[in-house]
Amino acid sequence: MIEIKHPKDLTRLRRLALSSQGLLQAQPFGHGLAGAREAVSHLGYVQLDTISVVERAHHHVLYSRVPKFEPAMTNQLLLDKDVFEYWSHAAALLPITDFRFSLPYKHTIKSGKTHWYKNPDKKLMGELLARISSDGPLRSRDLETNTTKPVGWWDWKPAKKALEQLYMQGDLMVSNREGFQKTYDLTERVLPSNIDSRMPSIEEFAAHMLDQQLRCHGFASLKGLTYLRRNTELRKAVKALVNERLAQGTLEQVQVNSGEVFIIEAGALERPLTRLNNRLLILSPFDNSVIQRDRLRAIFDYDYQIECYVPAAKRQYGYFCLPLLYRGEFIGRMDCKAHRKTRLLEIKSLHFEQRLFEQATFKPSINKSGFDEDSLITAFINAIREFSHFQKCDSVSLTQVYPKHLAQHLHSALKPLE
Repeated sequence: MIEIKHPKDLTRLRRLALSSQGLLQAQPFGHGLAGAREAVSHLGYVQLDTISVVERAHHHVLYSRVPKFEPAMTNQLLLDKDVFEYWSHAAALLPITDFRFSLPYKHTIKSGKTHWYKNPDKKLMGELLARISSDGPLRSRDLETNTTKPVGWWDWKPAKKALEQLYMQGDLMVSNREGFQKTYDLTERVLPSNIDSRMPSIEEFAAHMLDQQLRCHGFASLKGLTYLRRNTELRKAVKALVNERLAQGTLEQVQVNSGEVFIIEAGALERPLTRLNNRLLILSPFDNSVIQRDRLRAIFDYDYQIECYVPAAKRQYGYFCLPLLYRGEFIGRMDCKAHRKTRLLEIKSLHFEQRLFEQATFKPSINKSGFDEDSLITAFINAIREFSHFQKCDSVSLTQVYPKHLAQHLHSALKPLE
């Protein structure tokens, strides 16, 4: 067991986590469409989300890692059959080469061991399959409705529920989407013929999960290896595989100050460190690097919660705060909204971590071990300029800043963007 006690050791662990996520390099996966394809393949999934306060999560995650990425590229990946949509720990875009690892969950739903919808209407499902088989792909909005007003997914009419059930149990796949309007087709017509569609054994599934998590995160806790997956057999198989590789010496364990233990490839902490730069990244709340909140707290001392699900009166930082990453640390969060009609990016509140101004690495002048306020603000302005373009906004406004002594400096620096 390696104990992470010295600050330099923690720095190495953090750097490994961020470089494995592709957040320290200029273009770790290439650029444009090819870069987006490689990024999804490396990360293992990109979460889909409907919230559109700023550009949606699946676009935002790729924007953070792929130069010259455009939102239209995610659907192009789907059309090119480089990715497919399904459930990971949430709705996600997944590499098409990983298709077979979606089969166990589909099988549990189809067999009734797991319920997506209780008591699915199998007669209606059969009618829908027959219609799609004879008439071709079907959009959910193509289904006739008797409702007179929009309703939430929990009130979907029976035909829409049946369509979703067919998708979740694997009879249908998403072949196209316009925004959040999905088009469904038969799996055999969507899935490329060269893709392996054999049901994996539990041992194959466990090896896939372990290798994927170590590749895209650098290290993982035993709990994190099967994050939000309720498959008891899979968890047992992953634990057995981890113990086997620990005994073989290909894996080792590290323990951080909180007491949490992580699994890491042997010798990974001795690898050369990815160099830091002065680029500040504005991340999505659903970014792969921050979605496991316990890990984020243990490794980066960053207590983060998305507050759109918190009652307004109890919010501490704002409705949709975006994590800020700078020089290997999570240094703040920003609550903002893209007003698309007026093309204004409104920064409602900007919070920098108080510990940032108390720690030894925060220096009055820039040096090899730290950064100063001028450097931080310059990096933030550069990031906001690019981020506002990504949101298709021409101007930026800023309301609240914490700590308050930064407000005047930031307002002055933002004037050219107002």
